[in-house]
Amino acid sequence: MLYLHKLLPLLLSPIVVVILLAAWGTLRKRRGPVLLALLLLYLASMPMLSKQLIRLVEDGAVRQAAASQPQADAVVVLSGMLMTVAASEGVATEWSDFDRFQGGVELYQAGRAPRLIFTAGAVPWQPQAIPEGHYLKRFAERLGVPAANMAVSDLATNTEEEARAIRRLLPQASPRILLVTSAYHMPRAAQLFRQAGFDVHPYAVDFLDNVEETTPLDFLPNAYHLRLTDIAVREMIGRLYYRVRALL
Repeated sequence: MLYLHKLLPLLLSPIVVVILLAAWGTLRKRRGPVLLALLLLYLASMPMLSKQLIRLVEDGAVRQAAASQPQADAVVVLSGMLMTVAASEGVATEWSDFDRFQGGVELYQAGRAPRLIFTAGAVPWQPQAIPEGHYLKRFAERLGVPAANMAVSDLATNTEEEARAIRRLLPQASPRILLVTSAYHMPRAAQLFRQAGFDVHPYAVDFLDNVEETTPLDFLPNAYHLRLTDIAVREMIGRLYYRVRALL
């Protein structure tokens, strides 16, 4: 199930669709599919489109001040901000996104909850990597967060498993949590945690919808905005996956 969940967004991502269309047109010696592939590549790489798609999946969320958030039983920070890189001695861990960690620590330091919980995100094809939550907990200790006030969930390979793992740590009826994850991921994550029995207050971070004026450059393709389109499309596929599965 994990591989299906990961493979579906990949197979339906814009770049894979472009490659399949171009290959089909080339093999069949048809111009139409190749031209369609080029058009799709242009549209997916155009800032004007990628910004609209990111705005759509971020669902109108805005950055909130930590001190303005309600009291909760725990701050829950989802994994997805570290990467494993080659090192002189084996492998090392580096940040790919600091916002989730920073947001969680800010909420705890603002006194919004007595506990700070990290999920132990892991994937089977990176067995050498330590689960994220343990790394984050040690890092938070260096920033002055008491170890006794933190916890790390059981291993989890996706957001649904994260929700179940956190539920085992907070078994009381309808625990209120401040959920910290990327803005584009928040609607799906919040829904999965609500289904697991949580009273969820979202605290979105890692925004991709920049506040900036529209310029002629927004109609010129570039690789960064192809990546943003890919993120938005994958997120929409992920949401559709869970909706269809719930119906079935």
